Amino acid sequence: MIPLRDDNPTNTKPFFMVGLVVACAIVFFHQMTLGPQAGQRFVYKYGAIPAVIFGYESPPAKAMAIPAAFTLITSMFLHGGLMHLLGNMLYLWIFGNNIEDAMGHVRFLLFYLLCGVIAAMSHAAFDPGSVLPMIGASGAISGILGAYLMLYPRSHVLVLIPLGFFFWRMYVPAGLVLGFWFVLQLLGGAASGGSEGGVAWFAHVGGFLAGMFLIGFFKHRSVRFFNPPPRRSLR
Repeated sequence: MIPLRDDNPTNTKPFFMVGLVVACAIVFFHQMTLGPQAGQRFVYKYGAIPAVIFGYESPPAKAMAIPAAFTLITSMFLHGGLMHLLGNMLYLWIFGNNIEDAMGHVRFLLFYLLCGVIAAMSHAAFDPGSVLPMIGASGAISGILGAYLMLYPRSHVLVLIPLGFFFWRMYVPAGLVLGFWFVLQLLGGAASGGSEGGVAWFAHVGGFLAGMFLIGFFKHRSVRFFNPPPRRSLR
C-alpha cells in the first residue's frame, strides 16, 4: 500500500514539518553535486556508524569525522538516492502535519529528533560492529507514524494498491495502514538479521515504538488518544 493523503485536518500550519522536508531536500541535492569520492566522504562523515558510536572502531580518517554522537542527528538529513528521499518525505508529509498540530512546533522538532536518535541507536544495538554508515530520515519518521497510530488510528488514508499493471485507490483506516507497515518492518528485520539491502529494519521498529511511547509526553493535554475520524465526506 502506497499512502497518498489522509483525511485528517489540522488547525495550525506545519512550519517545522515543511522545514524538515526542505532541509532534507537541500542536503540531498548538495550530495548530488559531489563527485563519487567526495560523496562517499560526506556520507562517512555525517552518517551514523554503529562501530564508531560504540567505540569499537576509530572514526574514518578519510572522512575528517565529527563526534560520533553528533552523527545521530546529521544522519537523519542524508539519503542514499532520490527514491529513498521521496519515499521518506511522502510519509513525513502525510502524517507529520497532524503530529505537529497535536504537540506544537518546537516540541514537534524535539520529538522528531529524539525519535531519530532512538531509531539510530536501535539499529546500532542490533549490529554494533557494523562499519557501514546509516543514513536517512526513516527512523525519525517512524516515530511520527507510531505517534499517529496512538492519536488517529481511525482516520482514513487514501492508498494506492498495485494490482499487476493496474492501480486501485481506496481509503483505509490509518491503524490498518500503519499496523501493516510495522509488521513488514518486523518481518524484514527478522528475515535479514537487522539490515539487508541497505534497509535498517530495526531503526524503523525502534523509532515507531519510541513514537508510540513518547507521544503521551509531547502532545497537548487537550489532544486525546485514539481520536474519532473527522466528519467529512471522502472523495
